[in-house]
Order: sequence, then C-alpha cells, then structure tokens
Amino acid sequence: MAVTALNKKADTGEVVAVIRRVLAENGRDFVPQYVLAAICMLAIAATTAFSAWIMRDIIDEVFYRQRWSLVGWICASIIIAFTIRGFATYGQAVLLAVVGNNIVARYQRRIFDHLMRLDIGFFTSTRSGQLAAQINQNVTGIRDLLNMTLSAVARDLVSLVGLVAVMVSMDPLLSMIALVVGPPLVYGVNYLMRRLRQVTREAIVINSRLLGAMQEAVQGIAIIKAFTMEKVLADRMSGLIDHAENRTNKIARVSERLGPITEILAGLAIAAVVAYAAWRASVSAEPPGSVFAFITALLLAYDPVRKLARVQVNIERALVNARMIYELLDIEPQQGDASNAGTLKVSEGNVRFENVRFSYGEHMPVLNGVSLEATAGRTTAIVGPSGAGKSTLFALLQRFYDLDGGRIVIDGQDIARVTKNSLRSAIAYVSQHPYLFEGSIRDNIRYGRPDATDAEVEEAARLANAHDFVLQQPQGFDTLVGENGVTLSGGQRQRISIARAIVRDAPILLLDEATSALDNESEAKVQQALEKVMAGRTTLVIAHRLSTVVNADHIVVLEEGNLVEQGTHRALVKKPHGVYARFHRMQMEKAEDLLGENPPASPQAEETEERH
Repeated sequence: MAVTALNKKADTGEVVAVIRRVLAENGRDFVPQYVLAAICMLAIAATTAFSAWIMRDIIDEVFYRQRWSLVGWICASIIIAFTIRGFATYGQAVLLAVVGNNIVARYQRRIFDHLMRLDIGFFTSTRSGQLAAQINQNVTGIRDLLNMTLSAVARDLVSLVGLVAVMVSMDPLLSMIALVVGPPLVYGVNYLMRRLRQVTREAIVINSRLLGAMQEAVQGIAIIKAFTMEKVLADRMSGLIDHAENRTNKIARVSERLGPITEILAGLAIAAVVAYAAWRASVSAEPPGSVFAFITALLLAYDPVRKLARVQVNIERALVNARMIYELLDIEPQQGDASNAGTLKVSEGNVRFENVRFSYGEHMPVLNGVSLEATAGRTTAIVGPSGAGKSTLFALLQRFYDLDGGRIVIDGQDIARVTKNSLRSAIAYVSQHPYLFEGSIRDNIRYGRPDATDAEVEEAARLANAHDFVLQQPQGFDTLVGENGVTLSGGQRQRISIARAIVRDAPILLLDEATSALDNESEAKVQQALEKVMAGRTTLVIAHRLSTVVNADHIVVLEEGNLVEQGTHRALVKKPHGVYARFHRMQMEKAEDLLGENPPASPQAEETEERH
C-alpha cells in the first residue's frame, strides 16, 4: 500500500509538472482569447443553471397558481437565455479552435527547429517514418490538454456548481441524497486513469511504428515490386495492424468502462431522489415547483458530471501525448558549438587532418590516426575499398560527428572551435546519393544559396550539364520534381545536386562519388564542368572509379581506417605491390573483360600506359 501511495504521488506530481509546463509556455500568449472563451463558457453555465431554476416559477406560478400574466416574461427570458447560450457556444468553440490550431502550429515549428539542431547520430538511430508518425500523433496533445482543462473548469465545473447551487436552494436534503454518488465516481475515474496511462503510451508507439512502416513501404515501392516482396510485407504489416488494433481495443475497453459506472451511479441517485420526492409529496401539500426544479437541475447536472468524468480520462491521453512531445524536445544536442566558438574565416582553404581517430559509438574504430593535407586550391582524391573510412572523413570535416582524437584544421583554425554554421557555409557537398526536396528544380538548386538569382541558378545548371534536360521538362526550371525527384532519372538528379553545390560558391568542395550515377557520356561532360568549378577551390574527391581521379593533384589511399599510400597517380601506379596500383590493374582488367577485347584507350589511359 505504501508503494501504491508513492506511485500515485509520483504520477500526480508528473501530471502537475506537465500541465504547469504547458501553461507556462503557452498560457500568457493566449490570455485574451482564453478570457473571452471562459466568459462564453460561464455564460453557457449560467444559462444552464437558469434553465433549471426557472422550472420552479413555471410550475408554481404559471400552472399551480395560474398567474398567466407571467407567461410572456418567462417565455422571453427563456428565449434570451437560449440565444445567449447559442452565441456563447459558437464563440467558445471558434476561440478554442483558433487558439488550438495556433498551438499545434507553434509546436510543429518548434519540433522541426529542434530536430534541425540535433546531431546526425540521433537520425541514424531513429527511423524517419516512425519519428514523423509519432510527432503527428502527439503534437495535438498540448492543444487538447489546454482546451480540455479550460472547458472542464470554465464550463462543466461552473455548470455543475451552478446546478448544485440550484439543487441546494430548492431542497438541501434531496441534494445530500443526490451527491452521495460523488466519492464512488471519483474513485472509479482514478482507477481507470491509472489503467489507461500505460496502454495509451503503448498504443501511440505501436501506431507510430505502423504509420512509419507504411510510409517506408510507399517510398520503397520500386524495390518491393522488383523483389516480389508484396506478400512478405503484407504479412508483416498485417501483424503490426493486428497489434495496433488490439491496443486500440484495449483502450476502448478501459476508457469506456466509465460509461456504465457513471450511468449506474446517476441512475441510482435520480431514482432515490424521485422516490423520496414522491413519498414526501404524498404526505404533504407543498407546491411541486421546487421538486420539479430540483429534478431538472439534477438531470441537467448529469451532463457536466459525465463530461468531467470523461475529461479526466481524455486529459490522461493528452498528457501521454504531451509527455512524449516533451521527451523529444528535451533531447539535448550532443554536438553543440563550443562556448567560445568563433566564425570560420577561409582565406586560402587549406584543409589538414591531424592524427584523426574516430569510431561510431562502441563499434570498431573507423579511422586510426589518419593525417593528410588537402592543399588550398588543389584537388585531393581519396580512394580505397568500401568501409575504408572515406565518407567518414567528409562527415568529420563537416562536423556531423566529433572526433575521438586528433583535430581537423582549416587555414590554421580548429573546426571544433568555430561555429558549425560558419564551417558548413564554407563547404559545398555533393553526395553519391543525390537527394531532392519537395518543390521545383529551381528551388532545389537554390537550396545551395537561398539568395542566388535566377540567372545564377541557370548558370549553375549549365555548368553541371543540366540546363538542356531542364528546359525539356514541362515547366522548365519551375517543374516540380516529385518525392525525392522521382520524376527524374538518377543521372538528372545527380546533375541537379551538382548544380546545387556549384551555386553555393563555397571555397571548399566535397565530391562523394559525384558522377557515380551518370553514364559515360554524361560523366565526361559533368567532369569537364566540375573541372571548371574546381579551379581555384580546395576540392576533396571520393571515387571508386580511378578514371575520375587520375588528374588529381594528390591522391590519398585508405585501407581499414589507415592511410596506406599517398602521392600522384604517376607515382602510385609505379609501386608494383601498392594498393593503388592493385586497384588500377583490377579496373583495367575489368574494362577489358566487359568489352571482350582491349578497350579503346582514352587519352588519360594512353597517358597512363606511356608512364608505365
């Protein structure tokens, strides 16, 4: 029993803390609207109590004493009361809807801004579809919590108090008989709230998994159909749906238990009152107006009592939603700027990795003391097998993660001591997986630099060899790209991604397999365009195809997180047992196998053979 009491106390404290936080963050901003809504609700409560109170005069004065002259006044007062009630109901509904929608909008903005501040590690460990679904389910919890609290206090509670006052004024003894159902009802509501809290949270998590899985299935529909995965995923989805259905049914069973409890208690109270009033009327000659007014007030009081009991259950659901939203908002970014972080000032663009060590969490180290320098204004190529740590170098240079050891320096400035915004503003990045956002082709290129003019956007597309195919689209640069550029080919998406990096006009350029999605002809054209863009910039290139890096000023070879070789293409291919030379031989042999004969030598290949 002591443990139960402590749990109740902890739960109550948590509920109060959440409500206080919600009120502290939102209450002041909507005081005028909430005051007006409260006035409307008080008017509703007053007219409800008036409807019960006027019954005594209708029965006693009109029908019992037959004072027909009062009929007009009574009818007019009833019309006025219901008119006030109608406008007050409309006013409070509109005011609460406007305030509620504003609260949802501000929390959506707040959540998105917060997500943008979180580090990459959070997103790599969280499924995007599930996160989006969970946010969508929970964001309305704050709104519902405020609206239901105000409705419960200003409308239902005041209505109940007013009706109880009418009941007491009409007959105190009958009031005591009616109010004896209060304690059992309160106990039943508290019991249901404790049962509902855990099952509601489970249902939200399950539904978010379900919606997230559906979203991911839609996004990967091409793979699903290509591998005939429809039946497998349908079975898996059916299991999730069954689980979600069971949780939802359990919520319904638990929360709807309040209905029979309330109805039974209300029926007992009303029956007891009617029985006692009938007995008393049979032994006395008092006018029946007070009894009718009392019974009317009692019947009208049933509605706010039912709503107050129900609102506690609904508030518990909203509290679960609100707590899960705050759990997300309270996640602290693991990778903030240093307290004395300055602004990165790039004069030349010299990049230096000094004994860099890094691992993802508790996994095996990805980089083991890597030291290299990308000379300002030159092109440095990074090659090596998959998993060697090439893309990790790019991620660390952009400070997506913090180092385990060593440091990265740009023009003598440690990037850990400058703001991430100033660091990333000095870098243009082209991923091997081009990603396009909702909007037009022009919008997606302009994301590289929001203040770029239309002329600059079109020039960037021209340099990326994208201008011609863009003009062939239905609306040219204003053509919508669809979800992740689904209306464009992989090569077209890549060229738009390259144009986005070009328009950024940053001193440091990162190309992660930038031409991997292009055919040979497009690759040659884009490579020529990139060579123009790379001129005068510090460029780091990751490539598996060595044909794209033979002209690099410096080549770095990584293997199993270690820098094993570096130098120019000419120097590296001359090492008979070198890693780079082995890669070069393998790719030349593969090209010969694909053609069935020695391939026609490109100028670059011919030059390479002459160097041998």
